[in-house]
This record gives sequence, C-alpha cells and structure tokens, in this order.
Amino acid sequence: MKKVLRNVALMLLVGNSSLPVSAFADVADRIVAVVGNEVIFKSEIDSRELMTRMQYPQFKQEKGLSRSILDGVIDQKILLAKAKIDSVSIDENAVVSMANDRFKDLNAKFASKAEMESRLGKSSAGILEAIRQELRNQQLVDTLRRKKSAGVTVSYDEVMAFYAANKEQFPLVPEEVSVSQILKYPPVSEENRAQALATIERIRAELKAGADFSTLAKQYSQDPGSAKAGGDLGFVPKGQLIPSFENVAYALGEGKISDIVETRYGYHLIQLLSKEPNSIHVRHILIVFDRKAGDFSGAVRQLDALRADVLSGKDTFAHLAKKYSEDPASATIGGQILLGTSSKPTFSPKSLRPQLQQIIATLKSVGDISEPQKIEPQQGEPFYAIFRLNERIAEHKLNPEKDYAFLEEQALANKNQQIFNQWVQQLRKEVYVRTSDI
Repeated sequence: MKKVLRNVALMLLVGNSSLPVSAFADVADRIVAVVGNEVIFKSEIDSRELMTRMQYPQFKQEKGLSRSILDGVIDQKILLAKAKIDSVSIDENAVVSMANDRFKDLNAKFASKAEMESRLGKSSAGILEAIRQELRNQQLVDTLRRKKSAGVTVSYDEVMAFYAANKEQFPLVPEEVSVSQILKYPPVSEENRAQALATIERIRAELKAGADFSTLAKQYSQDPGSAKAGGDLGFVPKGQLIPSFENVAYALGEGKISDIVETRYGYHLIQLLSKEPNSIHVRHILIVFDRKAGDFSGAVRQLDALRADVLSGKDTFAHLAKKYSEDPASATIGGQILLGTSSKPTFSPKSLRPQLQQIIATLKSVGDISEPQKIEPQQGEPFYAIFRLNERIAEHKLNPEKDYAFLEEQALANKNQQIFNQWVQQLRKEVYVRTSDI
C-alpha cells in the first residue's frame, strides 16, 4: 500500500511543481525522454525534483526520485495525448480565471514582479502561461481519471483481501465524532426578497438576449467561491448540492440554462456543462438574500427552547431538526452532519474549521448539546446553531469490522489507482516512448 500511495503522491507532484527554477538556467541541457513527438529536458526534471524536495520533507532522502518524476511526466504526456485523441473538453474560461488567481497569489509571495521573474527564470507572461497550461493539463487528466473510475466498486471479499495484504501498514485510525445540528437564519424581509428577484430576472433577460453566462457570472454573481471563475463549480458528485439546486441541475440538458431556482442562499440561474453517471459539471449565478441587517434574537430564543425540550426529554433532537433546521441537507436526516460526499456518520474533528472544532471539543458526553452559537462561515451568511454529540470514537488501531467504511474507501481508492495504472501502462504500448539515463 505504501508503494501505491507513494506513486500517487509522485503523480500529483508532477502537476504541482512545474514552474522553472533559475538555479538550472545556466546548466547545459539535454533530452532525457521522447514521448510521441514531444521531448522532455533534464532541466525540467531537475527543477521538479528540487521543488519536490523543498516542499515535501518525506521525499528529501528519496533515492531515485528523479526517475520517478520522469516516469510521472511521461505518464502525464501520454494521458494528455489520449485526452486529445478522445476530444476531452474542459471549461477554458474557468482555467484562465483560476490561472489568473494563482498568478496573483504567486506574485504576492515576492517583493516585486522583477524578483519573481528572476527567481523563476521567466517573464510574467511566461509564468502565467505555464500556470495556465499546467492547470489545463491537470483538468484534462482529472477528467480521464473520473471517467475511468466511474462505476467501479469493491466487494466485501475485495475489502478484506486488501486489509489482509496491508494490515501491518495501516496507521492508527484518528479520533472521530458524530454530530447533529439545528441551524437558524434571521428571516429575509419581503423587500429584500423582491430586490433579489428583480436582479436575477434582469440577468435572466440578458441571457435570453444572447449574453454569455460566464461573463454575467463574473459581473453579477454574489457567490465569492465561483464568481471569478465565471460561476464554475467544477464537477460536483451527486448528493453534495442542495436538493432543490441539484434536482434542477440534473434535469437540464448539456449547455442548457435553468429558470430561476430558489435556495436558502438566494436565487440562482444554473447552466449544466456536462453530466457523468455520478457527478455533474455546472456553473451558476447567485443573487443572495441579504440577512446582514436581520434580527437574530428570535432565532436564538427558538434554539434555546429546542435545546431545553431535548434535554428535558420532551422531544428528540432528530425530530426537531427535521421540523425546524434551515439546513436542508442535514435536516432531512435528523440534523446529522455528513462531510463531503460521504454517507459515513462519523468524521475527524480536525476536518472542521477551528471554530467548530472548539465547539465540539466542549461536548464531552454523548447527548451533550451546545448553547446557541453564532457561526460565521468563510462563504455565505452567518447563522446560529446548536450541536449535539451523537458519538465520539477515540484514536485506535484499525478494526476491519468496526472501521469497515474507512477500509472500504481505502480499498476502492487502491482499486481505482490500480485500474488507472494498468490503463496507463497499456497506453504506453500505444505511444512511442524513449528514455535515457537521468
């Protein structure tokens, strides 16, 4: 298993250390591999090796790292050739937007643009183009990975065989908790609701008149996480979006734009870019409900009353969450918090933001419920919530029965990686590859 994880890590590093390092600018260069009609220079491998050893301590003493990186670069070029043959498409506007953002972040790490250009051995335009190309390559390879892993499952016997082969290599399973929540937002005034509706209707009219969705998203969308990328949410696994949003998105034809959709965040216009068996690629324009001037006092009083009813035994937390919580995703399952696309009821507290970690740390016993807490998320409007501790599992050695869900995830990831590796090896036989000594 360690070998598999190492190979995955090195493959990922190929896409994360592509900028040239000026230390190699004056070294005589030579070709170390040819893939199809493309060449790979030693300077590129040297720069990637240096960046890898600098950024990832576990590889500082790794022998044969340059050869592993070269193999990763070869595989990437083969996959990119396959993506071209299969006419794999990605959202170029989103790539440009992400590249611009990454360039700004990189530029901010240097005292001046001149220092950045000197350190990286390229002009600003060249650096930006390198970032754009690398992001584009990553998205193409990721799309191929998703298509190759679509529909792959593991049986109980496969999971147990994976455990038997790797049981001595598994680290301790970290502490996990199961937590439920009841969320309350301040009410949206009719005036604010009408203003938001009028704005989204004007945007819809512009779209119907032929305006570009991505351009309007950058201009109008109030979703800070996607507006700069033209509203692009990327590929989102099924079950991760708010049901009212997801149901409309899945019903759209590729390239089609929805009518106005309301969620607790506000009003949306949704465009479906592409659809896969278990995920969709969508972008949206969001006009939010302004709750900044909202009165939280009513929400706090209601949460206090709900908490008292549960602690006194008058009602259950799950029943009240279904009835009163304003988070649709968790309310339907009794307030149970599920992270990402996982259906697993427990998760590591460290996967939460510090504020939530602190709140959950105060819940010592099963059944403890927090006082109403004001939560200010990184994106979206603030809200008040109460949290109930359902279960706390201490750090422990992996048990294949009790930790089956975790083990199944690891076995599935391993199977997908093996399938992908075998496919890449088969592709290597179809593409001319010649290497020399590093």
